[in-house]
Amino acid sequence: MGLLDGKVVVITGAGNGIGRAHALAFAREGAKVLVNDIGAATDGEGRDPSVALRVVEEIRAAGGTAEANVDSVATAAGAEAMIAAAEGAFGRVDVLVNNAGILRDKSILKMDDESFDAVLAVHLKGAFFAAQAFARRIIPRVQAGGEGGRIINTTSASGLLGNFGQVNYAAAKAGIFGLTKTLAIELQKHKITVNAIAPLAKTRMTESLPMFQTVTSLRPEHVAPAAIFLGSELCAARTGWVLGVAGARMYAFKLVESPGSFKEGEDDVWTAQEIATHWDAIVKG
Repeated sequence: MGLLDGKVVVITGAGNGIGRAHALAFAREGAKVLVNDIGAATDGEGRDPSVALRVVEEIRAAGGTAEANVDSVATAAGAEAMIAAAEGAFGRVDVLVNNAGILRDKSILKMDDESFDAVLAVHLKGAFFAAQAFARRIIPRVQAGGEGGRIINTTSASGLLGNFGQVNYAAAKAGIFGLTKTLAIELQKHKITVNAIAPLAKTRMTESLPMFQTVTSLRPEHVAPAAIFLGSELCAARTGWVLGVAGARMYAFKLVESPGSFKEGEDDVWTAQEIATHWDAIVKG
């Protein structure tokens, strides 16, 4: 018995890298997998339906169940069609893994509108559109006494900590952090958990980076178990978490605030000069 026997999992951007690792792992755990991927280059250009189909064939060759889907999650219509395709193929949906992404790296002075918008459309709007379409299927089922669902988003240290030359990507990934936190609050009453993964792995999107030239330990396969955990009953009611995965290391990203510093009177207003004077007390952890 697998951890996800009988469950239907939709995985976006599942044709390569981390998405492919997710798809293979979920299938091994008994899930029926909708492999979504438009087959684009890393910058989002081009279309190749064989990319998703190759992963489907891998899953089927190993005895699993999967179907390919080439709808783009960058539009509401595409995300809706993808979720509908999963229902049409398998009769239900249970888990959504938002993994699709593209890269168009440029610093802010070189960034153009089209590159900024394209990256946000796939990463941030894609996660929103897919989650919305998914939740609209799960909520009526829960109201009728049925099972809830699980959403797993993909954020990044670039968005949580910042990274030079990735102003569009970082903005999208930071947005996904906020999206995850808010959806976790809004959907908890509907028995839908919403968590995120912040992976560090060598894939076709990262292999050209200097840090990955000699790295062999940061593989997509290291990331997939986190998705399995968050997509299974082992996760229980845990929601709103961001799991970081870097090879054998797994950790949690948390937004924290310093204890701060108070003025003597409750109605006292800080002056700019006082902020400068007390800066260390205000920001110390």
